[in-house]
Amino acid sequence: MSSSTSPAKSRVPRGLAPLRHRGFRLLAAGQLASTLGDGFYAVALPWYVLATHGGTLLLGSVLAAYGIPRVVLLAVGGHASDRWHPWTVMMAADAVRALAVAVLAAVAFSGPARGATLLPIAVVIGAGEGLFLPGSLSIIPSLLPDADLAAGNAMSAGGTQLAALLGPAIGGGMVAVTGPAGAFALDGVSFLVSAVTLAGVRAGKRRAPDQTRTDQAQPGAEKPAAERHRPPSLGHLIRSARVLQVILLIILAANLGSGGLFEVALPALARGPFHAGAAGYGGLIAAIGAGALLGALAAGQTTHLRRPAVAASVAFLAEAAFMAIVPYLGSTVAAGAALAVFGGLNGFGLVIVVTAIQRRAPPELLGRLIGLVLLASFGTFPVSVAVAGIVVHHFGGAPFFPAAAAILVAAVLAGLTQPTWRSFGTTMTPSAPQPSTDPSPSVVA
Repeated sequence: MSSSTSPAKSRVPRGLAPLRHRGFRLLAAGQLASTLGDGFYAVALPWYVLATHGGTLLLGSVLAAYGIPRVVLLAVGGHASDRWHPWTVMMAADAVRALAVAVLAAVAFSGPARGATLLPIAVVIGAGEGLFLPGSLSIIPSLLPDADLAAGNAMSAGGTQLAALLGPAIGGGMVAVTGPAGAFALDGVSFLVSAVTLAGVRAGKRRAPDQTRTDQAQPGAEKPAAERHRPPSLGHLIRSARVLQVILLIILAANLGSGGLFEVALPALARGPFHAGAAGYGGLIAAIGAGALLGALAAGQTTHLRRPAVAASVAFLAEAAFMAIVPYLGSTVAAGAALAVFGGLNGFGLVIVVTAIQRRAPPELLGRLIGLVLLASFGTFPVSVAVAGIVVHHFGGAPFFPAAAAILVAAVLAGLTQPTWRSFGTTMTPSAPQPSTDPSPSVVA
């Protein structure tokens, strides 16, 4: 490298390095706009249904009509991303959702909420998100060099958290000024912005074939002998790759507690022992989001951790400790501080794990693997909230916190007993071919 270019690059902070790449800039801008729009939708939908006397039964039905296809189509979205490229699937999903939300805006403008119109719209929006989500994580390795991958994941996660914090606040103001129809319309525009940026990503990929990942050969290029084989099926990976089984175990354990924790136990705690009210509960949720934003950004400052899985495991174990003590801190302020640390540790660990998966997964199966991980995350939600409802009803909200923490600790400690997990993502030279004796296991080990 010449001396004229080296100083310029050295002046770019590590966390901002992904913004040097046009494709990632487009992706980040589009996803920020789309997530802000999701915040508008999150406020406008319940307000529209309840304010027009639709009732909580209709609202619950609409949310279920959205959530079920979202979960069911995660695996389909992962397969589609592998077959037709993530940016193409994401762009199509955004275009369909933009149309569906535009129809929703027209419905909200024309009259009260009715199940006959809201339920099919919710199904389309939920299906679109299920198709979209796997590509949103599997696209990043194709846009960035390996050295910038952790920072790219951190920026993506941090942008999502930032928009999740700002979106509902802005959306509440929009609903107050324009009514739900105006907020829905802006959500539809945000999907269009995302679709346009993804079209730019696709156009850029056509002009300049992917050169960012050295482990992905170009079409027609000669591959090393060790790589000239068909990738294993996803079912074979699940059966044979112990590290993938450990990852899924930890995700299932973490989300088995988290859904009920935040949707049932935490509001019960805020309303009961803490006497915090709705504003206090909102502050507790905001503390988690702010911590997750900082944790994700901190993870982006790492390059190649020597043992990423061990670092993430330590973060998850510490996270569980802060989770367990929340009900016993005696005040909303102290609980908010603990939840902020909890969010930070969780955001840090998640970015580390996702980056390790992206680096070690077979490129041909990355979308399907991400879809499987997301399915493990979202699929436990109904069970989590149902169990939390029973526990909180009989014992109050406080016991659920240490119980959820204990489940997470047990899963992480079980994972750490496995050498394949402890060495998962072990630092290597990204540009060097991976020999068969590489001690760092891939998800096809």
